[in-house]
Amino acid sequence: MTGGGPTWGIELTPEHDLERIAGLAALAEDEAFDVAFASSHYFNRDPFVALSRMADATDEIRLGPGIVNPYETHPVKLAAQTATVDEVSDGRAVFGVGAGDRSTLATLGVDQDRPLRRVLETVDVARDLWAGETVTHEGTFTARDASLNLEPSEIPVYVGAQGPHMLRMSAKHADGVLINAAHPRDLEWSAGQIEQGLADRPDDRGEFESLAFASVSVAGDEEAAREAARPPVAFIVGGAAEPVFERHEIDREAASAVSEALERGDLSEAFGLVTPAMIDAFCVAGTTESVTDRFEAILEHVDGIVVGSPLGPDLEDAVERASEALTRATN
Repeated sequence: MTGGGPTWGIELTPEHDLERIAGLAALAEDEAFDVAFASSHYFNRDPFVALSRMADATDEIRLGPGIVNPYETHPVKLAAQTATVDEVSDGRAVFGVGAGDRSTLATLGVDQDRPLRRVLETVDVARDLWAGETVTHEGTFTARDASLNLEPSEIPVYVGAQGPHMLRMSAKHADGVLINAAHPRDLEWSAGQIEQGLADRPDDRGEFESLAFASVSVAGDEEAAREAARPPVAFIVGGAAEPVFERHEIDREAASAVSEALERGDLSEAFGLVTPAMIDAFCVAGTTESVTDRFEAILEHVDGIVVGSPLGPDLEDAVERASEALTRATN
């Protein structure tokens, strides 16, 4: 996306009021970030409303949902919402799409059926709609004579991925991938899957960008940064696959205890059960110096880093520290 060095991205979570989110986007732009994603969770503020405010507050940084899923919202509607962001931002939109979190979708009574196929069909239909075409589609979802009342546009598509099939599919079909991982070991494994997908990528697809969508918590105090990492790490543990636990030698009983507490809705207990090993495996957490070291290791396997939730105990301070760590890691 930058055309030069590694891409710098940031995830802003609209759990805070939208004036603050817009201010954080402006700060991220001042701190030389290339792209800002507004995360999508049904219990937070709407990401597309947030992106509109972020567009008003910025001039150059690229903006997009990260990561929406085509279950809670119909894929044609997602295409229209993203095209609207592109319009209000004067062509700065990107589309971050993935299969969604199975447990969250279950809360809404939504079955995550055939996720690989649904994401791929969403990407294909969105591109056709953005090109100004009228689309009829019968697959994992239905669209009949659908079109958008917006000017045609070209919007880069980034697929959120963690498992082998989604990683390979993104490399074959998308403009980029947002790898849900924060540890070099996971990213090295992911790079191997992506390489397989790239071998089947059509020549007319253009360049492909691999970004680590990494949970990051950075602060002046190491312990404060690690404490702030507990909530996102608990949710990552709750959704992690068995091979990931094996890769990091995470105690399965400890991981199961976190998952069970989450399922009961006892969040404070779940966060308290997160172990140091879990934080090490699933978050880049620490001081500017230690985060710089991890960023350097991550960048051996990807084209850039999206600094994801929680950012740190102090959001504005964390944006500045993350920018400093990225500067050190890429120079």
